[in-house]
Amino acid sequence: MRLSRRRASGAGLIVAALAVSLLTTAPAGSASASPSASSPPPASSPPAVPAATADGFASVDALGQNGTTGGAGGAVVTATTTAQFLGHISRPEPLVVQVSGTITLPTGSRDGMHPVASDKTIVGLGSTARLTGGGLNIGLPASDGVTSPPPNAVHNVIIRNLSFDGATDDLVNIQMFSHHIWIDHNDFSDGDDGAVDIKRGSDFVTVSWNRFHDHDKTLLLGHDDDNAAQDRGRLRVTYHHNHFDASDQRNPRVRFAEPVHVYNNYYRDNSYGVASAMDAGVMLEGNYFHSVNNPARVDFSGDLGRLAARDNILVECNHPVETRGSVVEPRTYYAYTPHRAAEVPAVVPAGAGVGKI
Repeated sequence: MRLSRRRASGAGLIVAALAVSLLTTAPAGSASASPSASSPPPASSPPAVPAATADGFASVDALGQNGTTGGAGGAVVTATTTAQFLGHISRPEPLVVQVSGTITLPTGSRDGMHPVASDKTIVGLGSTARLTGGGLNIGLPASDGVTSPPPNAVHNVIIRNLSFDGATDDLVNIQMFSHHIWIDHNDFSDGDDGAVDIKRGSDFVTVSWNRFHDHDKTLLLGHDDDNAAQDRGRLRVTYHHNHFDASDQRNPRVRFAEPVHVYNNYYRDNSYGVASAMDAGVMLEGNYFHSVNNPARVDFSGDLGRLAARDNILVECNHPVETRGSVVEPRTYYAYTPHRAAEVPAVVPAGAGVGKI
């Protein structure tokens, strides 16, 4: 992969650890950006216990779906071949699809993107389950003319404990008002485009405990500056406890969405962490940034975004976190208990990725 680091040098280097903001009270369920403050050095912490059910936005009851349960209640099948896997993930009924070993996804007529039907759990067995050569598409075919959730929108999908690499397009793409998706404890690398892209009105998604590495354009949330008709008021996503291990950019890059909750992620050696644009509202909380050129930005491309921040630590970063405006408080939607940012360098690498559930 050709990874651009775009490092600044000289006086811009911030060598001390910085914690960015304690929450200040704001009206109407919003959190305002606030100034930086000091934070304690990293501390050891007991390993986190993997969640048995979806949390974050994927846990919210909405759009006729009570949380995200995937294929629960359906048959449990095991795929060891490409034909078995593609047959299982396209079936209409609830199904738990276990992946054993390496499965190569063909390029075919869809540029290697293969559709996943609603009510599916796709889970790797052990620590060696792998999908290579192609990616998974969660959503109906793209259409600019559809501006509200269709009744047949893909929903209720769980993807866990799988390694993805070598796709000719995205590793995972979520689109066209798909909702209640949980992407958890996976390993993503070496895709040609996005690792996990979420766009075109998709909603109530959690991306948690994944490792992203050897990849350039990692997480896109909202694909275009002109797509407000589909995206505004949607794209509610939680990103937590992910290990951005030298994944270069878009960790994530956000348009229109609010709130987007980015908490307890470990960033190491990235060009930039989070970008908020087109009036998106991002809550940045309890993250640890080590050697990141731009940890978080609101002045990026397109219209300015909004970003509120609390308890983030920056080490050897070239620029501070950019904050602007107020953001809807994630606790308006769901309860959660974050780790302290100082615990993140121990907790996240120990728990993120495959073989941990």
